[in-house]
Amino acid sequence: MDSQTVDRTLTAQDAHTSGTLKPNALGVLGILFFVLSAQAPLTGIAGAVPIAVALGNGAGAPAAYAAAGAVILLFSVGFVAMSRHVVDAGAFYTYIGRGLGRTTGSGSAGVALFSYCAIQAAMYGLYGALVSGLVSHYAGLDAPWWVWALVTMAVVQALGAAGIEMGAKVLAVFVLAEFSILLVFALVTLLKGGGPEGLGFAESFSPGAALQGAPGVAVMFAVASMFGFEATAIYGEEAREPSRTVPRATYLSVVVVTGFFALTSWMLISSHGASAATGAAGSALEGGDGAAFVFAPVADLLGGWVDEVLPVLLATSLFAGILAFHNSANRYLFSLGREGLLPRRLCVLNKRHAPWAAGVVQTAVACALVVPFALAGKDPVLTLFSWFSGVAVLGMMLLLLLTSVSVIAFFRRERLDTRPWNTVIAPALGAAGIAGALWLILANFTTLIGGDRATATWLELAVPAVLALGFVAARVTRGRTTAGG
Repeated sequence: MDSQTVDRTLTAQDAHTSGTLKPNALGVLGILFFVLSAQAPLTGIAGAVPIAVALGNGAGAPAAYAAAGAVILLFSVGFVAMSRHVVDAGAFYTYIGRGLGRTTGSGSAGVALFSYCAIQAAMYGLYGALVSGLVSHYAGLDAPWWVWALVTMAVVQALGAAGIEMGAKVLAVFVLAEFSILLVFALVTLLKGGGPEGLGFAESFSPGAALQGAPGVAVMFAVASMFGFEATAIYGEEAREPSRTVPRATYLSVVVVTGFFALTSWMLISSHGASAATGAAGSALEGGDGAAFVFAPVADLLGGWVDEVLPVLLATSLFAGILAFHNSANRYLFSLGREGLLPRRLCVLNKRHAPWAAGVVQTAVACALVVPFALAGKDPVLTLFSWFSGVAVLGMMLLLLLTSVSVIAFFRRERLDTRPWNTVIAPALGAAGIAGALWLILANFTTLIGGDRATATWLELAVPAVLALGFVAARVTRGRTTAGG
């Protein structure tokens, strides 16, 4: 269904209703900032690296980030090839629908929306707890975590409605701040020759180092750190020259994110010393402050002021990620409404061509996910953040796998691109790597969520349940949409 047809189907209640997101609004760097915001670099480093080192393969954790990046890069070859022929804010579910059929596409749409809303809700939990502590420390104002979460929901809704350019500018400031401090630390440490035991390249990147301990746990957290790179295609409709911008932004984001996480984790381990890094990470986690494994060496190198700045930047890192996922989720809702799988009122745009109605619904969903944890008095980090981030990663890995298979099926049928590497070999290798990562996630899911086996089982079952609901939605709406094949 084209945008002109959608325009005619929408009601006239809103004079600014349109079926088309604002074109030519984002370039390569604008999209890159959205991707880096979703990755939340400081959150990923301070939250995941200590666990990957302590519970995974110790000093070999950087190799896990490099391996995860290689798998995502292979996936990206087919992803980019398809993005040249399919441009839609639905991204993954649209790609899956075009390759594997409308029913599978609809099911994956439910999983994608569920994953984005879950990871955003998870970040609200960690963000609320962190901001509550910061405000209490600096302003002496004691308020529960959920107050700050709800206030931030209103701010995020306003920024989302203000248009994609405004969101990109806000994210650029936050991302550059956190990215710069960590990158300066990593580069200075590298140029100085590392820590007390030198750079320790072999201790972090040799096959023996990569496979020591529990490499599956490290790979699992490394893959989780890649969450959000697919935003390059979600913003295709709003990109300048999407056939060029999306491929460039995709490859650039994967390379930048992989290089950043591999280099920074390596330099952190080098700063502690490869032989002492595992113990240091374990001690930090046992003390209830895993981020100390990261903050301490950065402060030692750059000065004590870092101890005051990094917690604040961690909060802004989470805020940037929350805003990025809000924009991704409301574009999924917009696309689903445009294609008839959800009410068409979700296609309503405001004067800035932002999906205002979809944004309101997304904010309402975030509130519905967060408030029960507040009412039940649950710890926002140990439950809301841990549980929802785990299930979101599981859902996203399923989408990556289905997309890889869909790319192969799409090009075999359409013959729009006959290059074997781009349309068969790389997607197949990517699918194999993703399947292996998915198996590792399932095998270590209890560790990932920090909960018990019963909770892990219920969360694991949530993903196929949402997929099944999507299948049902496809059957119910058959005939009202031509999406997916």
